[in-house]
Amino acid sequence: MPPDDKVIINTQIEIAGQTLHQIVSMAKQLQGPDAKGHFSIDTADLVSDLISHFLIDGGFADYVADRRNYDKLL
Repeated sequence: MPPDDKVIINTQIEIAGQTLHQIVSMAKQLQGPDAKGHFSIDTADLVSDLISHFLIDGGFADYVADRRNYDKLL
């Protein structure tokens, strides 16, 4: 897919609370606190970016092209 051939889709997904906790913990470790000891991490944007990269890099296009993956959903 060409890099400019993308759309933004706002949706709701289910992830485990532990997964969200892991994302926040990793972000805090990598970014660290500011001079006042506060963390300024936009968790929603980070989760969105992580999922987008996972879908693009993880073969989501192939997954949705396989008719069998729709059987349990429709």
